[in-house]
Amino acid sequence: MTGLWVALATLALGTLIGVVHLRRDGRVRENSGDRLSESDLGAGLGERATLVQFSTAFCQPCRATRRILADVSALVPGVRHVEVDAESRLDLVRRLDVTRTPTVLVLDPEGNVTKKATGQPRKADVLAALAAVVPASGPASGWSRNVSQQPDEM
Repeated sequence: MTGLWVALATLALGTLIGVVHLRRDGRVRENSGDRLSESDLGAGLGERATLVQFSTAFCQPCRATRRILADVSALVPGVRHVEVDAESRLDLVRRLDVTRTPTVLVLDPEGNVTKKATGQPRKADVLAALAAVVPASGPASGWSRNVSQQPDEM
């Protein structure tokens, strides 16, 4: 009978861990305090924002994330997508507490990290994170009003 209770407790704990993992996977969260420069990234920053993706060679969700971020950077003027190989940039991985791939950082024009998503983000979540960073003024501001009209590809 004790074995049954141990099995049930293990099953309940595993289910709880799985639910927590699914709820956090790909969610964009606030982040502050870190700053990345062009020399850190090996590429220039975007005029209005930069999407930094940490990925590895054999990461399947990284490929889908790459497509999403490329679409978003093409949709929003002044936003640049930069991909960083986590295996070759362990200094940045440790400094920014990247625990898995893909991890996406949203940088403001000065390189300050404002948002962080661990796991594959949804396109709508990336657009919403950018709307909080990119000023909604000027001729290219129409994208932020149409965020809810963009189809979610996930």
